[in-house]
Amino acid sequence: MCEHKEHEHCHEHNHNGQKSLLLRISAAILVFISAFVFPIEGILKFIVYAIAYVLAGGDVILRAAKNIIKGQVFDENFLMGIVTIGAFAIKEYPEAVMVMILYQIGEYFQHTAVEKSRKSIQSLMDIRPDYANLEKDGKLQKVDPSTVKKNDIIVVKTGEKIPLDGVVTEGCALVDTSALTGESVPVEANAGDSVLSGCINTNGLLKISVTKEFGESTVSKILELVEHATSKKTKTENFITKFARYYTPAVVAGALLLAVIPPLFIEGAEFSTWLYRALTFLVISCPCALVISVPLSFFAGIGGASKCGILLKGSNYLEVLSHVETVIFDKTGTLTKGVFSVNKVIGEKSEEILKYAAMAEAYSSHPVAAALKEAYGKNIDEHLVKNVTEHAGKGVEADIDGTVILAGNAALMEEFNIEYNKSDEQGTLVYIAKDNQYLGCIVISDTLKDDAQDVINELKNKQHVKNVVMLTGDSQTAAENIAAKLGIDKFYAQLLPAQKVEITEKFIHEKSKNKSVIFVGDGINDAPVLALADAGIAMGGLGSDAAVEAADAVIMDDNPLKVSVLIKIAQKTMSIVKENIAFAIGIKILFLIFGAFGVITMWGAVFADVGVTFIAILNALRALHTSDFIKQ
Repeated sequence: MCEHKEHEHCHEHNHNGQKSLLLRISAAILVFISAFVFPIEGILKFIVYAIAYVLAGGDVILRAAKNIIKGQVFDENFLMGIVTIGAFAIKEYPEAVMVMILYQIGEYFQHTAVEKSRKSIQSLMDIRPDYANLEKDGKLQKVDPSTVKKNDIIVVKTGEKIPLDGVVTEGCALVDTSALTGESVPVEANAGDSVLSGCINTNGLLKISVTKEFGESTVSKILELVEHATSKKTKTENFITKFARYYTPAVVAGALLLAVIPPLFIEGAEFSTWLYRALTFLVISCPCALVISVPLSFFAGIGGASKCGILLKGSNYLEVLSHVETVIFDKTGTLTKGVFSVNKVIGEKSEEILKYAAMAEAYSSHPVAAALKEAYGKNIDEHLVKNVTEHAGKGVEADIDGTVILAGNAALMEEFNIEYNKSDEQGTLVYIAKDNQYLGCIVISDTLKDDAQDVINELKNKQHVKNVVMLTGDSQTAAENIAAKLGIDKFYAQLLPAQKVEITEKFIHEKSKNKSVIFVGDGINDAPVLALADAGIAMGGLGSDAAVEAADAVIMDDNPLKVSVLIKIAQKTMSIVKENIAFAIGIKILFLIFGAFGVITMWGAVFADVGVTFIAILNALRALHTSDFIKQ
């Protein structure tokens, strides 16, 4: 993938190459027609057809020669070269020229189709910011985004791209997030709201405090994903590559035998007749439709997903996602909004309970900690908070002004042998203990995401996924409540990160042959599971950098329903791939038989080959059309 200016140069180079190919094809057709219109014979006839031939296929012969020097003999360039030169040798000039013209028309359609797919992915390159307005000493400086540091203040004017991730400190505007999320409705950004790089400020003026430097920003991560999106091949693509490697020499050998053996053993058989049939056989055997349409289908599938705001790190994951048996969801931030609020404080000294809970969580950025601090509503003197120890999956221990405070779930209380009153309240429960004496409990609740119910219904009832599972570090009560609301039969609560890995490994070990297990999450503690699953899907909007890094696909707007959309795209793409393979091979076998017995001419063979390629390309491009998968 090219960098910004190099990318533009590459795009221009491809465009110019296509234009040049079209001009050469047109010129070759004009010269070819003139050979029919004007009565020319002998050497002049040969020269006119030779000019048309060089115009149409000079580059093909040149590529074949270069590849032979490199040791890469058997490819489509070699096939076209040997077929057309052979046709010239037996003085079938029109066939030779027409084979090359039609082959190049097929190539033109192929490159046009690839460019269409590429544009849907490379449109993401438009999110790359050219500059940032850095505020320094009350003045604005236009600088390179990579030079801006964390906590610097930048200004984004109407119509400008947000160059770096940050928090709005001043101003209000509608932000167009379509380049990241695929959603056309602008989002309102006010003071205190987080904004992502790559979005566009459609109105107003925003002052933003930068939270991530350019190398760690959303836009930088996305561009990295785009660059590597097509680098990982699927098993099907690898099979086709190997198939072509053995298939091409085999058909060349078959054509050679077809040209030589019948004249030796069949009485009255002419060598020129069988050579013509052998050349026709070679034209038909060209695996263009197969070699072109399969990678193009996957390429279009990645493009279709990107139009829906879903980024895939490789086409191989489309194959994995097309036969899902188990979908495992993290709860907080994936199925729920991760926006917690304190509903109830249980205990005689409610203000003291809330104060100690907020102070113990003073250094944490976890949504539960944010809810506690917001409910407390007072400034916290962090100098009073010392020796904070996090007990993974249980809670925190802190020294607050000489007092040891424990804030966490029931497991934390049990670890320290503290007698506590177990609550049956619905929600996340934070138990508080002071100097090993139980003080009380805080009830915090989370809310479901708008499309959480829809994705569970889609997966269970329409896509018939065998296992839909929820994992959470939250309490059994909170997990049971969410699972009941969503209709999730299998859920596991109060899990440590290592236990999430163990449960996922269990499902992977028990899965059916050729089926896959996918995990959907957003937190730092989800990163090991995202990496372990056959395909990991991260929530990219609010998800942690570690989760996005470990995942194989990223949903840019955090909408859980797009898990179902991605599976549909993967299934559609694989269906198209199978259709193209069956169609291309079936037609090839039929026409190879016709060609060997002389039923079909070289002209007919070329029309058949180009026609099959063209139909396969059009079919592959159907993977780009994914708008019907998005909920209106």
